[in-house]
Amino acid sequence: MLDRSMKGVYPILSAPINEKGQLVMEDLENQVEWMIGKGVDGMGIAVATEIYKFTEHERDEILSTVVRVNNGRVKIVMNTGGESTAVAIFLSKRAEELGADALMIRPTSFISIAASENIEYFGRIAESVSLPIFLQDQNTAPVPPAMAVTCAERHENLCYIKVETPPTIPRMGETQKLAEGSDLILFGGAGGAFAVEEFKRGSVGTMPGSTLPDMFVRVWNHYQAGDVDAANAEMRRHQALIGMLAQGQGFANWVYKHIMVRRGVFSPGSEFARHPALKPDAEHFKEIDGVLESLDLIGK
Repeated sequence: MLDRSMKGVYPILSAPINEKGQLVMEDLENQVEWMIGKGVDGMGIAVATEIYKFTEHERDEILSTVVRVNNGRVKIVMNTGGESTAVAIFLSKRAEELGADALMIRPTSFISIAASENIEYFGRIAESVSLPIFLQDQNTAPVPPAMAVTCAERHENLCYIKVETPPTIPRMGETQKLAEGSDLILFGGAGGAFAVEEFKRGSVGTMPGSTLPDMFVRVWNHYQAGDVDAANAEMRRHQALIGMLAQGQGFANWVYKHIMVRRGVFSPGSEFARHPALKPDAEHFKEIDGVLESLDLIGK
C-alpha cells in the first residue's frame, strides 16, 4: 500500500567531502545516526546533498549507505530527477531497488517546455515505480499549484509536493486551497525558514538543511502540541543562523558542512563542497562560529 503517512521533519543530508573531492563515508554514517538521535522523522538525499554533482556509482553508494545505517528507523527520500524521462525513470527504479521509501523529483528545467510535457514526465515516472513521489517546486523549476493537483489526480504515486518557489508562504496557501479535496500532501522546504507559517497553511512537514535537526524537531513538536508561540520563539532564537544558511547552493554547501564539523558530526577535513562551489572567506567562517557559540551549538 502506498505510504501517505509521511510528516514531520525530514532534513536533507549534507555530503561529507574531503579535499580530494572524495566522499567520507564514515562521516555520512555518523550524520545518519546523529539525525536519528535528534528525533527526525525522515531524511532526504537531494539538491542540498549536491546529488547532481555525483556519478551514478557515487549516488548508489550514498543511498545504499544511508539505507543500511538507517535500517528502517525513519523514512528515506531520494532525489531522482533527470533532464529526460528515460534518465529519471532509470534513477527512480534504481532508488527503489536500493531501498528508498520515497522519491523527490523536480520538473525538467534545462530547456523550457510546456506544462503538459512536465505533467507527462511525472506521470511516466510514476507508472515505472511503486513508491510515493514528492513533486519538487523550485523557483528555477516550478510546479505551479494547479499542475501539482493535476499530477496528483493523474497518478496515486504523485501524492506529495515540496513547496519551495518563493515567496513560499502565499505559494503554500494557494497550493492548500487548490489541493482541497485531492490526495496531494504538502511539505515545506527552502531551508525551513518559514516552517511555522507553512504549517499554518497546510504543510504537514518541513525539509530543511542538515544543520539544525534538533531545533526543527522542537518547532514541529511545539506546533503539534498547539503551542505556536513556543514554535515561533525557537525560530526567532535561531534566526541569525537560519539567515546564514539561506544562501545560494554551492556557497551554502560550504556553510552547512562547516557547521557540521563545528557541531561534531563531520570530522575536520570533511567540509569541502564539490567543485564548482564558491567558498566563504575566513571572516565569514568566524561570523558563523560566533553565532554557533551564542546558541551553544559547538560540539552538539
